[in-house]
Amino acid sequence: MVTLTLLEPQTNQPFKTWTFSDKAKVCIGRSPQNDIVLKGYFQVSRQHVELTEINNQWQLVNNGTNGTFVNSVLVEKAQLKDNDLIRLAGNGPLFRFELESPSLDARSPIRGQALAMEPPTEREHGSLAIKSLASYDASPQIAPACQHLGNASDSIFCIHCGEALVEEERFIGSYQILRNLGQGGMGITYLVRNRNKNSKGAPLLLVLKEMNADMLRVAKARELFEREARILKNLEHPNIPKYYDFFCEGQHKYLVMELVHGLNLEQFTYQRGTVAPEIAIKWMIEVCGVLYYLHNLKPPLIHRDIKPANLILRNLDNRLMLLDFGAVKEFGTARNTRIGVEGYSAPEQYRGKPCPQSDLYGVGATLIFLLTGNAPMQSYMPQKNQYELNLEAIANLPLRLIQVLTKTCKPDPLDRYSSAQELAEALQSCL
Repeated sequence: MVTLTLLEPQTNQPFKTWTFSDKAKVCIGRSPQNDIVLKGYFQVSRQHVELTEINNQWQLVNNGTNGTFVNSVLVEKAQLKDNDLIRLAGNGPLFRFELESPSLDARSPIRGQALAMEPPTEREHGSLAIKSLASYDASPQIAPACQHLGNASDSIFCIHCGEALVEEERFIGSYQILRNLGQGGMGITYLVRNRNKNSKGAPLLLVLKEMNADMLRVAKARELFEREARILKNLEHPNIPKYYDFFCEGQHKYLVMELVHGLNLEQFTYQRGTVAPEIAIKWMIEVCGVLYYLHNLKPPLIHRDIKPANLILRNLDNRLMLLDFGAVKEFGTARNTRIGVEGYSAPEQYRGKPCPQSDLYGVGATLIFLLTGNAPMQSYMPQKNQYELNLEAIANLPLRLIQVLTKTCKPDPLDRYSSAQELAEALQSCL
């Protein structure tokens, strides 16, 4: 029996597993005729590689234009051994090749995790790798002789032993710092490894958001950060990252939440170009589902920051995940801070009067960006002392879609769709 496990980029954690118990030939590539079909990997050829069993030995033959690497060595043909690493193209997908079903007794934590590759349920909110780690001992298991050879420069875990590739061990609470994911005015976001053995059900890899000491002195900043933690703790939706922890240490506050692998829609559009209308519309219908959930809570929640950069297309299942609840507001409470992003925020947000229709405005503006690749402001024209959409100049937009977008982004919230469900139904009519 042969098992091939696709590893997550950078983390080298199991992403998806295929097991072949009675096949003597396994083909991998982008073509639907392959045994393992890799969609969306532009480096991979249609029929990139063949694995064939000959006299109880497995042989790899490269057919890919960009080459195939076995244990970091470029090959045209190679005899495969148990636990070999196969990379399709220089920076393409990485597979672990195994000759027998992996078990939790295997020497590598990565190898041991491949056993529990089951479809995630609605309540898990995590990747397959996260699910497989739920009951796994995350204590260090580095092989003494491992030199971490052949790892990509941006790898987070060693492809051989599974240990974290860090220059020095640094902890915040019980969380080991692995990477700095970003830094802004509020603080720093880290990728962390969960070393808290008492945190039941928490995955191995998490995101830790740190609020720095300077911002702690700003009352409004403290309010927004603590509100984000409080609200996330009580949310339960498959398109919202899961909350795990909130704590204070020294002069800092920390929020720990689910790690989501994937590109946000801003990155996706800049890297791959404009999105086909059918796909973009279906994505925004999915966002409407999240907003319907938020707007129907008691009290209702307004996200106030719907934009492409806050929507991540998760690698695991192509589900859109809504991020950044730092601006979220309970509808009906007193007027609050004016929060807005040019082109994506409704006019009433700048007046400190957000409403559920403000989030719908962000959906319409995001859809315009996906379809055109341009900032939504470029599609607005001055009309009657205010700015309104002028989408007729955009080529190949169906009339029905123009009508829906125009209504979604009306300056007056009373002129927009009344609810996320109504907007979703209007978008569905465009398909």
